[in-house]
Amino acid sequence: MNQSVRLTHSVRRRLLHEDVAEHLRTMITEETLAEGSRVDEVELCALLDISRTPLREALKVLQSEGLISIEPHRGARVTAMNEAELNELFDVLAGLERLAAELAATRASDAELEAFRLLNLEMEARYRARDPRAYFALNLQVHQQVIDLSGNRQLQRVHSLLSGRTRRGRYFSTLSDAHWDESVQEHRALVGALLARDGKQAGRILFDHVNKTGDTILGMMQQTRTGQGRRTAER
Repeated sequence: MNQSVRLTHSVRRRLLHEDVAEHLRTMITEETLAEGSRVDEVELCALLDISRTPLREALKVLQSEGLISIEPHRGARVTAMNEAELNELFDVLAGLERLAAELAATRASDAELEAFRLLNLEMEARYRARDPRAYFALNLQVHQQVIDLSGNRQLQRVHSLLSGRTRRGRYFSTLSDAHWDESVQEHRALVGALLARDGKQAGRILFDHVNKTGDTILGMMQQTRTGQGRRTAER
């Protein structure tokens, strides 16, 4: 096998396991793979029509993101998130995204901010269509774009290590109509602050927004736990 063929094979293999990793992230986000559940490699290989090699490479990626835990001789499980961990994560993410918004207000070009405005409009269209899956995918892009526009590679690196662990909760927060409605208004305000180059205001808006999302998710977790306790007591 010559070098160009080996390189092509390597690129295809890398792209395949990245695609598998993203598919698994979606399954975890939407709880097709539930918290605490064992990852059935045979079943997933059949479902995705892949061999075990790209699946195991994808699982290692998700392990590094805190979404999967892998134990020797026991296999992989979807990581369960408790309320204390989630609260700590949102404390950090709120601070990171506030700083990113402050930096983006001064560092982003006019063209980049216009692209950000248009992305938010596209996200709002999904909100009006009441399409939570499409809205959530665009919402991830919106938050990531703020991080990218900060121009700070260290901030980007730390954010990427943490944000994936809140993805499932963020998705389910869009199923709360009150939070969803409020979130859209907050994103509009963020766009306005960034276009006005008001970094402090943009930072405050995003800091409050991320914290409110965390509070919504924690509230949903507490309601679920209370409901489970009631059902147990009724048995």
